Amino acid sequence: MSRPVRIAAAAYPFDWFDDFAAYEAKISAWVAKAGDCDLLVFPEYGAMELASLGGPEIARDLESSLHEVARHEPARDALHARLAAEHGCHILAASGPAFPRPGARPVNRAVLFGPQGRIGHQDKQIMTRFERESWDVVAAPGLRVFDTPVGRIGITICYDSEFPLLARRLAEAGAEIILTPSCTDSVAGFMRVRIGCMARALENQCVVVQAPTVGDCAWNPAIDENRGRAAIYAPPDGMWPETGVVAEGAMDRPGWVKAEIDLDRIAESRQRGQVLPWLHWPESAASPLD
Repeated sequence: MSRPVRIAAAAYPFDWFDDFAAYEAKISAWVAKAGDCDLLVFPEYGAMELASLGGPEIARDLESSLHEVARHEPARDALHARLAAEHGCHILAASGPAFPRPGARPVNRAVLFGPQGRIGHQDKQIMTRFERESWDVVAAPGLRVFDTPVGRIGITICYDSEFPLLARRLAEAGAEIILTPSCTDSVAGFMRVRIGCMARALENQCVVVQAPTVGDCAWNPAIDENRGRAAIYAPPDGMWPETGVVAEGAMDRPGWVKAEIDLDRIAESRQRGQVLPWLHWPESAASPLD
């Protein structure tokens, strides 16, 4: 018996739009190209390209661009819900700023959609120095696991992947697949997230999906440079590829990276892998410091 799931991770470039219809056409084309997959993952802050709808002055201003993107949240949600229904798939939409209440600072929110509509959202837990010190995008503590027909899904947004306890809590709550949308402006930043994703797959003996932004975007200082490659990772414990890399794209090249995984192999890996870090994790917490 097996539970196959086909996953697509986006390496996503930014574009300038003169109207929402142009954005709709882009997202629709991207989803259509991954229509053979069950789960599609877009990157962190990919929604920031909607700042272009406010014109050049708003698009290049850090604060104004946050509000402009958030203004289009209802239309963006409706678009992704429609596309998930049309293609019969699950979509983690590119994250973007969301204002939880009037007067509040924005959070960095990724929303998950299924064929039946909006499933729920995950907000970023730990903010980078840029988010804290320059942008004033704030954390919104609280982790969620989404029980879906394509598996039990957790989400660690970019920097969150570098903190082992976040993914561990998700895995202990039942997550089989951890989605990591990312947005990094250097190879070093990308590698930190990549290493974090691979380590979280090893520790929790689960599948981790990294979807980055790629390419340059001269009109907004928050997303001006983007480096990375899309990839799907697994634990290198004898039941998966020796490198732990199930699939990956070329560096900085836009497009989808796809792979089929068997969800039953995750449980098997945790029970009969060559090593059992999932099972032996409590021993690390109990080991005393001499």
